[in-house]
Amino acid sequence: MKPNIAYDRETLMEQEKNSKKSLAGTITLPEREKRLSHSLREREKALHERKTMTSILSFSLLPKPISFSSSPPEPPPSGDSVVSAAVSILKHHRSKSRWSHLRSLITTAKYNRLTPSQFSEISLQLRNNPHLVLRFFHFTLHHSLSSHSLFSYATVIHILSRSRLKYHALNVIKSAVCAFSEPQQETPIAILDALIKTYRICDSAPFVFDLLVKACLESKKIDLAIEIHAILKSKNVLLRTSTCISLIELVSKSSGCFAGYDLYREIFMLMLRILLEMGNVVEELWGEFLRVGCEPNIYSFNVLMAAYCDDERMEDAMRSWRRWEGEEIYREMVMNGEESTCITFEHLINGYCKVGDLDSAMMVYKDMCRKKFSPESSTVNVIIRLLCEKNEISAATEFWRTAVKKHGAVMEEENYGYLIRGLCEEGKMEEALNLQAEMVVKGFEPNSEIYGAFIDGYVEQGNETIASKLRKEMLCKQMS
Repeated sequence: MKPNIAYDRETLMEQEKNSKKSLAGTITLPEREKRLSHSLREREKALHERKTMTSILSFSLLPKPISFSSSPPEPPPSGDSVVSAAVSILKHHRSKSRWSHLRSLITTAKYNRLTPSQFSEISLQLRNNPHLVLRFFHFTLHHSLSSHSLFSYATVIHILSRSRLKYHALNVIKSAVCAFSEPQQETPIAILDALIKTYRICDSAPFVFDLLVKACLESKKIDLAIEIHAILKSKNVLLRTSTCISLIELVSKSSGCFAGYDLYREIFMLMLRILLEMGNVVEELWGEFLRVGCEPNIYSFNVLMAAYCDDERMEDAMRSWRRWEGEEIYREMVMNGEESTCITFEHLINGYCKVGDLDSAMMVYKDMCRKKFSPESSTVNVIIRLLCEKNEISAATEFWRTAVKKHGAVMEEENYGYLIRGLCEEGKMEEALNLQAEMVVKGFEPNSEIYGAFIDGYVEQGNETIASKLRKEMLCKQMS
């Protein structure tokens, strides 16, 4: 007999319904509230877990930084490597790209800027190209790429002074006075201290101190100018005649004639120089100088020599030199270590070159080197110019190479032109090209005269192809 499925289903549904009614009737009110509270807590917990999972999932989907290398990042370049790299960029890179490369190098270095000592070291390695040093200095100022100090400023001032760029050196001095001006500090004295301490390492020129005094005088800081003069005098450093004239004039105007006279007595040789410039009265003034009881020294003797050489009276200059060396006072000075200075020899060399006496000029130059004096670049350039004028091109080139090696001389742009033209005329085109490349490295661009010298030289050799290319290059340069 089959079971009655319909009956059983209806019976079960009826029993379940009755069971639920019976169960509902047995639950009390507190139990309902308890179960409802529990249910709400469970829903809040589930909702919190869902949000947490969502946030974790979202975080895991954020883009991560991409690493192009498995190796750790390179450390910033060290101080020495920054200096060598900066020098290489400034010397060898094109002028258009060097500054962007340099800025990138410095900003990746430690502290994102050069220290004063790093800046000075870089500048000293570029000192034979003073215009580049000046541009480098202004570049670091403009982009705040160096924490400059008075010593880094002093380095730039010396490099400009040794290359006779007086106007630019004076401007940097004025800039230093403004940059380091403090109420409690006498900035020009601090600048003087920095200039003295860096003088030898920069191989500077003595008139750098004249420029400092001139900066003080132009800003009406007369007391500081006098103090600088006194400090220099105590170190046996004497100011130039023109500087002394300006100093005495302003002291007389500001403090009276007696103060001016006292200063005049300190630098008596100044007045001698002024009178010498008024006329040809050398012997009379020298005699008067001795008559009033003033003992001559090497400085007064140099004034006398300068007067003779400026007037092209070389025989009188040499006669006075020999007579001076024979006098008792000169022998006493030699015993005290006060022999003829470098300036004495330079006056004689310039004088002989002025009158075209090459043999005498070279004789004095050799005597000067034998006594271990180092000539100024201006003196070396005077001799080179005279050698070129006498068509001694090979001798001039050899003299220049020796002077660079021994004395660190800097050749003037005009003399590069003389030597290149002379070499081209002699058919030494390869040597002329090397000198022209050196000229460009020093910051001097070839002009039409130098192009003309190369064109004539190649035409003379029958090389019309290169001559034609140079003509086109010269025209393009003139039109640009």
